[in-house]
Amino acid sequence: MGENLLEIKDLYANAENKEILKGINLTIKKGEIHVIMGPNGSGKTTTANAILNHPMYQKQKGAILFEDENITNLKTDEIARKGIFMSFQLPEEIPGVSVTNFLKYAKNKMTGKSVKVFEFRDELKKYMEELNMNPQNMERSLNVGFSGGEKKKNEILQMLVLNPKLAILDETDSGLDVDAIKTVSKGIEMFKNEQNSVLIITHNTKILHSLKVDFVHVLVNGRIVKTGNQELAREIEENGYEAYKN
Repeated sequence: MGENLLEIKDLYANAENKEILKGINLTIKKGEIHVIMGPNGSGKTTTANAILNHPMYQKQKGAILFEDENITNLKTDEIARKGIFMSFQLPEEIPGVSVTNFLKYAKNKMTGKSVKVFEFRDELKKYMEELNMNPQNMERSLNVGFSGGEKKKNEILQMLVLNPKLAILDETDSGLDVDAIKTVSKGIEMFKNEQNSVLIITHNTKILHSLKVDFVHVLVNGRIVKTGNQELAREIEENGYEAYKN
C-alpha cells in the first residue's frame, strides 16, 4: 500500500465536558479500507467528528495529520477542502436546495473550479444509475421526503461526485436492508483506488459481508483495544463485544 494518508496520534477528546476518546492511535495509508467497530457509546462517531474538528467535540491532547500536515486545529471547511469527506449517520434535509445544486456548489467549493453543467449532470446520472437511484431525485430538495435508504445512497453519491482523498462513512449501513447495503458496498468499490482511502464506522458487520477491508479496529470505552483483519469482524459477529469490554 501507499504512504500515510491519515495519522491519529494519542488523541483525547471530550463531548459536553465528558471524556470520550482516551488515547486513540490510528494510521491509514493510501489504498486502504479501515473499519472502526464497537458498541454504542464507545466513541466511534466522536472519532469521526474529531477528525473534521466538529466544534461540539473538544480535543484535549494529541494530533491529527493528513498527508503529513497537522490539521488538528484547522476549521472544518478547511479540512474538507484538503480532501476529507464524511457521510452522516442522520443526513440533513435541506428544503429548497436540489440534489444537483447542492452537489454543484459542494464540488465547486472543494475544487475551486467552476462546474461544467452538462458534463456534471451526465456524471451525476451515470452514478445514480450505478446506485439504482431514481434520476428524478436530482431535482428534489436534498433528502426531503427521502426514505432512509435513499438518504444513505445519496451520501454515497456525494462521495463519488466529490471524489475526496479520504471518505469517512459513519454508520452508513444503519437501518438498510440487504439490497441497499450491497448498493452502498458497490459505491465504495467504485470510489476506491490506490490513491484514496475509506474509513467505515459501524457497530455491526452487515456491510462487510459484500466488501473486502484491510483492517478492523475494535473501539471500546474510548480506546482501540484490538486490530485485525476481516476475520476479526466475523469473530465479533459470532461473539459480540463482551470479551473486549474489560
